[in-house]
Amino acid sequence: MKVYDKLDLFKKLEYAVVTSGTFDGVHLGHQAILKRVLELARMHGGESVLLTFWPHPRLVLNNDSNLLRLLNTIGEKEIILSEFGIDHLVKIPFTREFAQTSSEEFIRKILVEKIGTRKLVIGYNHRFGRNREGSFENLVNKSRQYGFEVEEIPKHDVDHVGISSTIIRQALERGDIDTANRHIGRPYLVIGIVIQGDKLGRTIGYPTANIHVPEEYKLIPHDGTYAVLVEFNDHRYAGMLNIGVRPTVNGKHRRIEVHILNFNREIYGQELSIHFIRRIRDERKFESLDALKNQLEKDRDFVKNLLS
Repeated sequence: MKVYDKLDLFKKLEYAVVTSGTFDGVHLGHQAILKRVLELARMHGGESVLLTFWPHPRLVLNNDSNLLRLLNTIGEKEIILSEFGIDHLVKIPFTREFAQTSSEEFIRKILVEKIGTRKLVIGYNHRFGRNREGSFENLVNKSRQYGFEVEEIPKHDVDHVGISSTIIRQALERGDIDTANRHIGRPYLVIGIVIQGDKLGRTIGYPTANIHVPEEYKLIPHDGTYAVLVEFNDHRYAGMLNIGVRPTVNGKHRRIEVHILNFNREIYGQELSIHFIRRIRDERKFESLDALKNQLEKDRDFVKNLLS
């Protein structure tokens, strides 16, 4: 997949099959759209293009943007889309100035003149342009004028189980990984950097990697202990991960710590991709470190059986 950080870097295609949107989470509803884009590109010997906007429009336009938590960082989204098979990902910088682009300008200057759109695929109720003025009907009218075809994926195909990024966010915020993963169609992904911790886990036989997620807007699941798969250097390892303040040792700050099974390497400063598989239990305060160690042994056995 070719990635373009600016629209100006993109060279107009002879036959572009296009979709556009934020695609936060790239969930099953989004995937229905992407599958149709890929299918049409193959049928017509064209190339698939996804136009996305970054930063997320709500981070730019909303006064409460500090409360918004996204399912994907832009880096995570690139990884997911590349695995899906999209040919071109164009990241359009979203600013307050760009938000004033009319639907007419978006169609003519971007879709037609810059991208070379021959077919456009959108989800039901898709809106675009200044104040979300553009509609499917508007696109159909303009498509006749500018010589491209537009196809709308019906509500039944995109939203057949009530899939939305909001529903997935709510599930993750309460620690319901099963629901989130079912709607996403894959394990929830968090990418972070290993940083120095207090090394307390080593004293009870469970060394952990402390994970720092630089992007403050990234949604971290609810506090608790999780079974995860940890990806490092193209290898995957089973892991048990805790999110919380570590009340047993009177912790004060929320942390993400993962114990990687059958792994003994110094990886400070390295990037880990963490795939959430199952929530094991709530975080709670144990009466002693020995009691915590006993629970960790049970957690480890559960993870081994689950991920074997």
